[in-house]
Amino acid sequence: QAQLVESGGGLVQAGGSLRLSCAASRMLFSIDAMAWYRQAPGKQRELVAVITSGGSTDYADSVKGRFTISRDNAKRTVYLQMNSLKPEDTAVYYCNTRPLGVYSWGQGTQVTVSS
Repeated sequence: QAQLVESGGGLVQAGGSLRLSCAASRMLFSIDAMAWYRQAPGKQRELVAVITSGGSTDYADSVKGRFTISRDNAKRTVYLQMNSLKPEDTAVYYCNTRPLGVYSWGQGTQVTVSS
């Protein structure tokens, strides 16, 4: 069964940085558009960033200029570099394909930004 394992979250002060990683098990990883999603307490899961198989990227307006998504197909890993973090970035972060349908959701990684 295809799996995703997120890591790299933690507690950081506002203005700080974190780099999230997501390791995918699917051998055809390189053809998948991958994305990072997040879910804050009491809110719906939202799309944060997308990277296509060709490397094109897109971001939610709330993170543009602060977050960078990238991928390493040889390692079957997608990354999210998060800079200038704000308290409103606090959430559990998940990776998955875009659109959904290949993987079940992983356990996510908690990001907490203190003010």
